[in-house]
Amino acid sequence: MPTDEELIDEIQLGSQAAMEVLVKRHYQYIFAYVYRKVGDYHLAYDLTQEVFVKMMKALKRYRGKNKFKHWLLKIAVNHCRDYFRSRAFKHKEKEGELTPKLIDQKSNVWDLISKKINSEEVKAALEQLPEYQKETIILRYYHDLKIKEIAEVTDSKEATVKSRLRQGQAKLKQLLGEVISDDAQQGK
Repeated sequence: MPTDEELIDEIQLGSQAAMEVLVKRHYQYIFAYVYRKVGDYHLAYDLTQEVFVKMMKALKRYRGKNKFKHWLLKIAVNHCRDYFRSRAFKHKEKEGELTPKLIDQKSNVWDLISKKINSEEVKAALEQLPEYQKETIILRYYHDLKIKEIAEVTDSKEATVKSRLRQGQAKLKQLLGEVISDDAQQGK
């Protein structure tokens, strides 16, 4: 099986088949990140397609210095950031199309995240975090990136990533704790 770098060389020589292999190899990984970031399947599909278009346009600038997967994830991170700054997102938010997720019962934030369970409760709590904390939590717990890798992908310092991770974890713990106690009070 050819490496990503070998496929990139073939793509730059005009191979359509190499491009298809490269996209298929990384599609699920990138889609999973984008979906967790935006929370909407159809929007995530569209944004993921756009990420791969950007990848193809930027492939000339890829130098193989980092893992291709991380380079591609960096494009996805930046594309999601651009989307959240876009007029389309702001318009959609004003219309109220971004509905809050329903919440059910779970007790331990760290177990939920480490087991990668897509519970509605965790999704709803993640939606309440500031974007920079949400992004860091997703990259760390859903994509198993190390602090150093997150720093590279997000163009941040390692200390900043650690701080965002700690703050995000604390907020998640608080948010999920409140949900659990509300459920208990309501007899759920």
